[in-house]
Amino acid sequence: MEESLKLHYEWKGKIATTTRTHASNRDELSLAYTPGVAAPCLEIQKDISKSYELTNRWNTVAVITNGTAVLGLGDIGPEAGMPVMEGKCLLFKEFAGIDAIPLCIRSKNPDEIVQTVSLLAGSFGGVNLEDISAPTCFEIEKRLKEICDIPIFHDDQHGTAVVVLAATLNALKVVGKKIGDCTVAMSGAGAAGAAIASLLHACGAKNVLVCNRKGIISRKEGNTSAVDYIASFTNKDNIEGTLQDAMKDADIFVGVSAAGLVTQDMVKSMADNPIIMAMANPVPEIMPELAKQAGAAVVCTGRSDYPNQANNVLAFPGIFRGALDVRASDINEEMKLAAAYAIAGLISDEELNADYVLPAPFDERISSAVAKAVSEAAVKSKVARI
Repeated sequence: MEESLKLHYEWKGKIATTTRTHASNRDELSLAYTPGVAAPCLEIQKDISKSYELTNRWNTVAVITNGTAVLGLGDIGPEAGMPVMEGKCLLFKEFAGIDAIPLCIRSKNPDEIVQTVSLLAGSFGGVNLEDISAPTCFEIEKRLKEICDIPIFHDDQHGTAVVVLAATLNALKVVGKKIGDCTVAMSGAGAAGAAIASLLHACGAKNVLVCNRKGIISRKEGNTSAVDYIASFTNKDNIEGTLQDAMKDADIFVGVSAAGLVTQDMVKSMADNPIIMAMANPVPEIMPELAKQAGAAVVCTGRSDYPNQANNVLAFPGIFRGALDVRASDINEEMKLAAAYAIAGLISDEELNADYVLPAPFDERISSAVAKAVSEAAVKSKVARI
């Protein structure tokens, strides 16, 4: 922490603007700026899609936050969230060659955020929503997807879901189970939890039990709209109970909640060869060594000091690269599923084992493999525009 703070004082920011051309003499100035720049302006006026060919819009993503759910720090405000947004922009560039711009909005009002982003959408090829608290994030994403003609992607939700699904697909190979035969118990019904449950369901998981602070989410009177949404496709038998009840005989546990919620006895109560994905950071719902002692066959966490780190950097750079490459109007479920299968597919059957179900974040194959799969899925699902 101290070393990072020291370096941030030295860096004075992690990103900067660079140029593709120069204005070092009269001719260069007249071509890049006035009077020559009038020509591309008039072309775009006639056909707005030319903005992708005549400006850097084709390769530019806005990273949007209001600072209400920053990493593990909570509601620290937009300015305090800027170092994280700059870090995200750095990852976009390093892993996918994408130019990303942090935009930190001083508002907690969904109407103001939606209006701000929608008014700026013409400058970007895509929008990455980041560190916006639930349930506001759901409304903001939904409304922006309805009114914007560029991809809107909340990475805390969908990036996490893609990586969890990729890990699940390979972990199931290790234990010899099929997703359609498995019961999934989940702890955490916020942004990430809802998206993970949805993507697992889309991939064929027939029985997902999602728990919030009150227990297993079920279809009943008095639910909020966010809880009703989760209940609409989970808990097929509409049971009630605690997380402990949900984990009994479950094949897979996914945690995106809080440290220490899962005991060894809860792991022991699960089906044979259970899969544990304990993602709470920095301390997971159960430590990997304790989960393995209790019988877990495969354990994933969000930590880099254990095997099988589920890191969003495996997903979002390639997803946006693929979407931008075909000028997609959306990042849909088909594209997310394609990304998860692409990540999982980078590990061969010969390499696959309990401690290697996800490629390392610095595996140079990831971004291009994900981008290719996402582009193809965009074309097949008819959201590609080139």
